[in-house]
Amino acid sequence: MGFYERHLGPRLVGCLCGLADIAAERERLVPRASGTVLEIGFGPGLNLPYYDPERVTRVIGVDPSAAFLRLGAERRRAARVALDIRQAPAEDLPLADATIDTALVTFTLCSVADPARCLSEIRRVLRPGGSVLFVEHGLAPDAGVARWQRRLNPLWRALAVGCNLTRPVADNFRSAGFSLPELDAFYMPRSPRPLSYISRGVARLS
Repeated sequence: MGFYERHLGPRLVGCLCGLADIAAERERLVPRASGTVLEIGFGPGLNLPYYDPERVTRVIGVDPSAAFLRLGAERRRAARVALDIRQAPAEDLPLADATIDTALVTFTLCSVADPARCLSEIRRVLRPGGSVLFVEHGLAPDAGVARWQRRLNPLWRALAVGCNLTRPVADNFRSAGFSLPELDAFYMPRSPRPLSYISRGVARLS
């Protein structure tokens, strides 16, 4: 891993993921988490300010990247919820079966190495009745936008340290055996369409 991937890229992605419109999506979704929470792609801890300490027992944050985790040290010190941070890939969660009440996935499925394996692992660790809260960007339904996403994806993936523009979020959840009782899909305002097709919702075990 080069200097850019270790230092510059994570800072760029952290800045992009902290923009006002994205922060508003976090603020809308994260307070719904409850019980023992698994946060996939914990990184710099951008969701920490939005957890409700009266609803959350603890947050287990999982991220494979030491570079991203280093960016969140100050937020972790200020956290109002109990934290258990583990450097590990989402495709091989260091957790026992059926131990998680809520999984939180925010702007992360775009960059995991294997989305199907990641979601399979989330299924494994969810307790019966558990849910996944998610807000993700991904492949747009409009053919013209999708063409631009595919053209831009190689450059974007290199610039944004593994982030992809072309992953079909809802289809990934359904293929992994989840139902989607809540799903909103839209283009984020004030952002280029190839970068901003958002899927936000709740997934449950089918």
